[in-house]
Amino acid sequence: MALVNIHFLNLQNNYLFADIAKKVNAFRVMHPKADVISLGIGDVTQPLCPAVIEAMHKAVDEMATAEGFRGYGPEQGYAFLREAILKNDFVPRGVRLSIDEVFINDGAKSDTGNFQELLHWDNFIGVTDPIYPVYIDSNVMIGRCGTYRDGRWTNVRYMPTTAENGFIPELPKGRPVDVIYLCYPNNPTGTVITKQELRKWVNYALKNDALILFDAAYQAYIQDPEIPHSIYEIRGARKCAIEFRSFSKTAGFTGVRCGYTIVPKDVSVSTFEGERIPLNQLWLRRQCTKFNGTSYISQRAAEAIYSPEGKQQVQQTIDYYMQNAKKMLSVLHNLGFECYGGENAPYIWMRTPDGMGSWQFFEALLYGANVVCTPGVGFGPSGEGYVRFTAFGSHERTQEALLRIEKWQRGV
Repeated sequence: MALVNIHFLNLQNNYLFADIAKKVNAFRVMHPKADVISLGIGDVTQPLCPAVIEAMHKAVDEMATAEGFRGYGPEQGYAFLREAILKNDFVPRGVRLSIDEVFINDGAKSDTGNFQELLHWDNFIGVTDPIYPVYIDSNVMIGRCGTYRDGRWTNVRYMPTTAENGFIPELPKGRPVDVIYLCYPNNPTGTVITKQELRKWVNYALKNDALILFDAAYQAYIQDPEIPHSIYEIRGARKCAIEFRSFSKTAGFTGVRCGYTIVPKDVSVSTFEGERIPLNQLWLRRQCTKFNGTSYISQRAAEAIYSPEGKQQVQQTIDYYMQNAKKMLSVLHNLGFECYGGENAPYIWMRTPDGMGSWQFFEALLYGANVVCTPGVGFGPSGEGYVRFTAFGSHERTQEALLRIEKWQRGV
């Protein structure tokens, strides 16, 4: 008799973005002529830049010849992309890594969800709250989170990041955590962390022999030169941190699928007997078993964003989205809403007015202005009373959505 992995049964039936889709679809059935604008799900809208398109066409042409055809590629990724990553993303920031510490993937979501497989099931995890749902759900699947009670998992340390503490989570007190999830620039709040604050987390991890899983998927949107783009800008982080990056939002690769993970050779974890196990070799072994590598075409496309033309074109797209964010912040502030983020990230985190619940405001906005946002409570208990807006729309649709919100708020 085949038995189910019971930990999967502990997953909550409601998945945030599926719930949003159901509610929006129900609205469209009731109002078939309504033109709904989504400022909710964080998918990009601008096309791939010309340098990327040219590289993909060239790669496809190569694959059409016997000489240029590629079959299975290296599980870690092709050297041409890994070298470009080191040269462009880390060396300019004074970070020295070796090529075999870079692992190309099909997007950061996969690796942020899969990396916890390397860790014993009873590690105690700590998460900033609100949080990207994948971090929690992937740990639930292995049985690491305990039981779900009153919107929280019993074996998870929630570290609130709200307006009340300036969106700076406090270091865990009492029982030390073994694995820490940090995401900066933060999804969903759009806030960032200073080098001084990030250094506190690195020092905590080193002192308590903890592992930091650092999601830097939105680092390309940082405007402030004082904000760190990589956790490895902090001394000692090579010994305690794994970093995940993505080309999805940086270069519009949500449909192309490519990103990478940095696993320094200095990072190790312990067995019960005290033996230190390097995670670099363990992750390589895992990838060789479970992953056949990212496609050659996608990797050539990713390489192109590091060309002089690619850098300029990608930056233009990032600037395009950040113009949306600036406009959204201006309009929402003028309407009296309390907003955060949007300056170093493509997300606006807004407190709902008059104590409204997140889902209550979501439905009021949908029915009142035909605009979709993301309820903050879907990202964790501390997200209640907030909603998230994304700047990834076109200028025209974003402007139209803001005009509708203005009219709705002013009762026009």
